[in-house]
Amino acid sequence: MKYISPKASDFQDLKNRLDKTGEQMAELFGVAGGQQWRKYTGGMEPREMSPQILFFGAAKLALTPDELERVLAKMREIGAEIDLE
Repeated sequence: MKYISPKASDFQDLKNRLDKTGEQMAELFGVAGGQQWRKYTGGMEPREMSPQILFFGAAKLALTPDELERVLAKMREIGAEIDLE
């Protein structure tokens, strides 16, 4: 798989378009919190986002609640315990 992470400015643009706080973006992408989110959007050398984290956030933005629940059900079927609340 070839993957190049979006740039820090891409993540900042997305945050602005969605009109969300850093904490809300962290929740959307499943990272620890606003401070963790800022590592992807700022500093001298912003962190690259792994494809798994980006996929999770994109899925939550693109899928309907029923579609997302199907994915979570499959994860549970495989053996995961997961609750997005």
